[in-house]
Amino acid sequence: MARVSVQLTNFTAGELSPRLDGRNDLSKYPSGCKTLENFIVYPHGSAARRSGTQFISEVKTSANKTRLIPFEFSTTQTYILEFGNQYIRIYKDKGQVQSGGSAVEIATPYLTAELFDIKFAQSADVMYIVHPNHATRKLSRTSHINWTLTTCNFTNGPFQDTNTSTTTLTPSATTGSVTITASANTFVSTDVDRLVRIGDGIAKITGFTSATEVNATTSTDFANTNASTNFSLGAFSTTTGFPSTVTFFEQRLVFAGTINQPQTIFFSKSGDYENMDANIGGTISDSDAIIYTIASNQVNAIRFMTATRTLIIGTAGGEFSVSGGGADVAITPTNILIKKQSNHGAANLDALAVGNVTLFMQRARRKMRELAYNFDVDGYIAPDMTILAEHITEGGITQMAYQQEPNQIIWLVRGDGELIGFTYQREQQVTAWHRHIFGGKFGEATITVTDFANIADNTKIVLTKSDGTSTTFNSATSATSGKFHTTSSNNQTATNLKTLIDADSNFTATVSTNTVTIKETTPQSTGFLTITTGDTTRLASTDEGKAICESVAVIPTDDTEYEVYIIMKRTINGSTKRYIEVLNTFDFTETDNTTFNFLDSQLDYNGSATTTISGLSHLEGQTVSILADGATHADKVVSSGSITLDRSSTKVKVGLSYTSLLQTMRIDAGARDGTSQSKTKRIYEITIRLFESVGVEVGPDLNNLERIPFRSSANAMDQGITPFTGDKEVEFRGNYETDGFVFVRQTQPLPLTILSLYPRLVTNDG
Repeated sequence: MARVSVQLTNFTAGELSPRLDGRNDLSKYPSGCKTLENFIVYPHGSAARRSGTQFISEVKTSANKTRLIPFEFSTTQTYILEFGNQYIRIYKDKGQVQSGGSAVEIATPYLTAELFDIKFAQSADVMYIVHPNHATRKLSRTSHINWTLTTCNFTNGPFQDTNTSTTTLTPSATTGSVTITASANTFVSTDVDRLVRIGDGIAKITGFTSATEVNATTSTDFANTNASTNFSLGAFSTTTGFPSTVTFFEQRLVFAGTINQPQTIFFSKSGDYENMDANIGGTISDSDAIIYTIASNQVNAIRFMTATRTLIIGTAGGEFSVSGGGADVAITPTNILIKKQSNHGAANLDALAVGNVTLFMQRARRKMRELAYNFDVDGYIAPDMTILAEHITEGGITQMAYQQEPNQIIWLVRGDGELIGFTYQREQQVTAWHRHIFGGKFGEATITVTDFANIADNTKIVLTKSDGTSTTFNSATSATSGKFHTTSSNNQTATNLKTLIDADSNFTATVSTNTVTIKETTPQSTGFLTITTGDTTRLASTDEGKAICESVAVIPTDDTEYEVYIIMKRTINGSTKRYIEVLNTFDFTETDNTTFNFLDSQLDYNGSATTTISGLSHLEGQTVSILADGATHADKVVSSGSITLDRSSTKVKVGLSYTSLLQTMRIDAGARDGTSQSKTKRIYEITIRLFESVGVEVGPDLNNLERIPFRSSANAMDQGITPFTGDKEVEFRGNYETDGFVFVRQTQPLPLTILSLYPRLVTNDG
């Protein structure tokens, strides 16, 4: 037997893939975690419990999926935009912008299904918004409450290639309202509002008569009324599609990716963003608009554009850099140079420009790649940033946002509703993934039983607990022991099901009408109770408590802080609700325990001493956790929008609890003949080094956690505890085993920052 002490001094590798459980030879293995849930990794190496979320507002229509988009005039004048089904609402300083007591709202053409395909670019008080199904819009802010959304009126381009056939166009007049006649079928009904150029004259189509005749209004007079083969039609239209992505680069507004021209890039004139005049047929100047089509073996639609040291283009088939022939050479119509840099292919998702690096999701939305210039190869390389944590993006990524301060974190929304964090400091080689599951009813779900007579014999109901283990229940059309009875004469099927589930010590059940609410006896923090049935119609199930993150956006609030806004989909009192919430920040120098914010969908009370806290209708029927005057308080259930405290308090925080869980990789310690991996061992003691923390549990598994005491006899039970910095020693209650994990958990609405872990273990060298 050998006694060994191990040092785990940082967590900068973040959560590692289960496939790396056996790779203790990796340099990142000791600084990685098997589970890192509701912890944020800081560049210094510590793992700190994430702060909770502050409730801001319910979205306009909770039944519909909604998206958040940032609007940044400056670092101090920033807004969050709520994009819903054909509307925009506006938020600032953690509140909704209102005028005359009503929300400021702007009508839009964007339907719910189109919201996450919107892309945008902003300059000062103007945001350009693109979607392939809609003409480019311009969102303008003239004051805090005055906003307008208008259609961009490109009067002089861009145009498709000039006609090369024998077809001619003939205008009926040179100016004003004209009729344009084609010598062959040229027009379609969706050409209304499309531009048409004949020679140097330009008009906009206002009416469709036939395939050979349209009405139009001139913006630049035609030279004459002669028939001409020298014509072209507008590149942006309902017929051809509109741009799918947009950005600013070198004082130009850049569009790309229409349906008809998926590989074409459209640059505005320099310094004149809505002027798309490419000066066709004239003398080309450096400031003229540019139209350029990427040449490649396949037609791969442009998915994103980012402005770094060059213009970076991501297509479905590869990544390109666009320059004027060098990083310091401005792009002109005569020197534009496009080089392919990699062949990975990008998802239809906006990329992020972080410094001189572009972070983008590969086509399947599973791999995040870092496109960065490499001097050794004199070009760009795109390593996979998820290579050590490929599981972290399971289900695909739907949105990304970048929080620059106080720490560089990429926030990603996963398809299943988890919020993923990626601490990213390239210069310090910190690349740490962490997962965030938001507060709600862990271990609770419902089954609604209907049409009893037609529930087939031996229909299965599978309850999968929050720890991943499953239990199966079966139906029977005749009274059978161990099954729930279903017949047309049996109106107590729901009750029978409750009785059967109650008989299992892992669950408890209640019945209201035909709805059976099932709760785990001991829910874990690592998942939710889920139900699958063999009859989804007559045994409809719902994950009652699971909170789903659907959108994320980040805005700066001053020179030191960025705010992270999210949209949470929650089941509240049996109804679907979508809430706008913002991640609170935690000041690590703050010792006032009444300021702690470690509850989700939280609301605060600060006033005279009271036992009644109201204004909680957004959490109606929910079991909420409470911090009263800096001390934890017994949970309460919200009824009629309020709760009653057990003691009078002046500063109260109310919200949904969540669990922060850190599980190390298998402890790798030296032994007489090499590693302790796979050998029988027992961790008998551990020192945990903390910073400004209150409350923590440590142990060898979730069933054997030791709560470390922080409160002494000098601390009154109704008062908070000053955060602790230093070492705490814990005796482990585990037995001999081969794994050797360390679990650290926080369930209370209190801060926890882990600086390092020092486990001591006995290893069997035999």
